[in-house]
Amino acid sequence: MKLNRQNLPHLAPEVVLPAYALSDTRQGIAHIGVGGFHRAHQAYYTDALMNLGMDLDWAICGVGLRAEDRRARDDLQGQDYLFTLYELGDTDDTEIRVIGAIRDMLLAEDSAEVLIARLADPQIRIVSLTITEGGYCIDDSSGEFMADLPQIQHDLTHPHAPQTVFGFLCAALARRRAAGIPAFTLMSCDNLPHNGAVARKALLAFAALHDADLGLWIAANVSFPSAMVDRITPMTSTAHRLQLADRHSVDDAWPVVCEPFVQWVLEDKFVNGRPAWEKVGVQFTADVTPYEEMKIKLLNGSHLALTYLGFLKGYRYVHETMSDPLFVRYMRAYMHLDVTPQLSPVPGIDLVDYQDTLVARFSNQAIADQLERVCSDGSSKFPKFTVPTINRLIADGRDTRRAALVVAAWAVYLKGVDENGDTYTIPDPRATFCQTLVADDALVTQRLLGVEEIFGTTIAQSPEFVAAFEWCCNSLREVGVTRTLERVLA
Repeated sequence: MKLNRQNLPHLAPEVVLPAYALSDTRQGIAHIGVGGFHRAHQAYYTDALMNLGMDLDWAICGVGLRAEDRRARDDLQGQDYLFTLYELGDTDDTEIRVIGAIRDMLLAEDSAEVLIARLADPQIRIVSLTITEGGYCIDDSSGEFMADLPQIQHDLTHPHAPQTVFGFLCAALARRRAAGIPAFTLMSCDNLPHNGAVARKALLAFAALHDADLGLWIAANVSFPSAMVDRITPMTSTAHRLQLADRHSVDDAWPVVCEPFVQWVLEDKFVNGRPAWEKVGVQFTADVTPYEEMKIKLLNGSHLALTYLGFLKGYRYVHETMSDPLFVRYMRAYMHLDVTPQLSPVPGIDLVDYQDTLVARFSNQAIADQLERVCSDGSSKFPKFTVPTINRLIADGRDTRRAALVVAAWAVYLKGVDENGDTYTIPDPRATFCQTLVADDALVTQRLLGVEEIFGTTIAQSPEFVAAFEWCCNSLREVGVTRTLERVLA
């Protein structure tokens, strides 16, 4: 059965449908970066709230700034912006649910003016973001906004025909200011530390270059809540679509596949209203920092600890890696010995239980999370997920070998050949640059660890870490992943 409004009453009985009339909704959120995670997380929570008959004026208008967003828009538009959330787990209590929270999607390349007008519409009271860790144009080594990027320079010289998120946000906020329309909240849902503060820094830096008075107005009127977001959401494959059609008779051009677990901890700092997401499980807090650090250092850090080693071994899915007891021992040792001692107490969370939960989530065979997805954008992920842990280990004089193995595995992975001789491409916008760093084995240490925007300045200057990194690289090249893990864990 083709998914659309007309066919909703005819879908299989196990498919949960929207409990609200789609025609009763009004758009209150514009979301930039409509992908799997947004649909399995923010749209999921918003839909759940609407299913309670609440906050129907907080529906979502999707926004695509990239040419590749057109297919996503076309797929959603072709089924009345409905999509299926398809939970996959190792138990029988998973859900298949049609989400109706997204009611439109605009593409920047169709009309910059239409998009700016929508962002300036007083009904839009929250603009949210999933633009990836690198999308904020912040140099990880200096912490400064990268104003010299060509796309940023384009927007500064063409303010009425922007291309970047910051150009569009400033154009819309300038229009709101001129018309006396209250500002919106800018809410980052990206997976990086202090995401609200990062969004604020980037937008204010751009605004200061564009219009200093506008920058002051934004600083005084826009809020930037930080959030911890969590749900494993693999790339939707053709196999997922066929599985949904075969098992549940739903023909969906772009379903979203996710694990049953979901969590959202959000700073309650909104200037123009917000949905009552707390009614559907969102945890509002005055300080999201301990939750961020727990999730980023334990979950995301452990993902990186496993993914490059697993890929080199020849595994292609996270659950395959977790089926190897040696990898599980390594992950637990990294979490327990290297990461957890660095964490502050997290209200309401037992960190030992949380680690057990991560092992179970990573072991989920049904979701078939691709290692390639977790491997992607390593040059942006390392500074946020792994380098802070390493820096603290160095400062505390702790053993760095387990953490050094994470970096060494990435260095060897960047060669593009696994232990079986199979070649692969590197899914990273800076892949060519990164691969030049590891081209000569004799120079890997100074070239790779010397890249300050990835590793900062502390790591390359630590003799203990450098020695551990070189030992791990040599071991991976000489005896492979399994024997190296045995040595590290001995």
